[in-house]
Amino acid sequence: MSSLDPAVVLERNELFTNFKGAMTEQFVLQELVAYGIESGYWTPDEGISEVDFVVQGRSGVYPLEVKSSTNTKAKSLRVYVDEYHPQFSIKTSLKNFSDSSAVHTLPLYALGQKITAEIGLNTNH
Repeated sequence: MSSLDPAVVLERNELFTNFKGAMTEQFVLQELVAYGIESGYWTPDEGISEVDFVVQGRSGVYPLEVKSSTNTKAKSLRVYVDEYHPQFSIKTSLKNFSDSSAVHTLPLYALGQKITAEIGLNTNH
């Protein structure tokens, strides 16, 4: 929709470097919408952190942190987890699948296909 020349992304020029986080979050939002998953955004009153998406699953609310590379440190996600104690949290990035009891990591390429199973929703996709 931005009429952005594909070469900007494919050749990783400076414009892509500066906006890859926003572009990645937009991609994730489009995946959530395509699978019928409503999402919210979370930030505490102090505004010291933020979680990109918060999604309602069958048995709870799950924070979803989006990273645009393989560096997946997520201080804001930790703040959310410490305050609300979700059953687990979800991170999506360029890293491959990884599962711990606390954090489920989904690669960006598979988010749309796997997020519904992670949060216990059934869709017709």
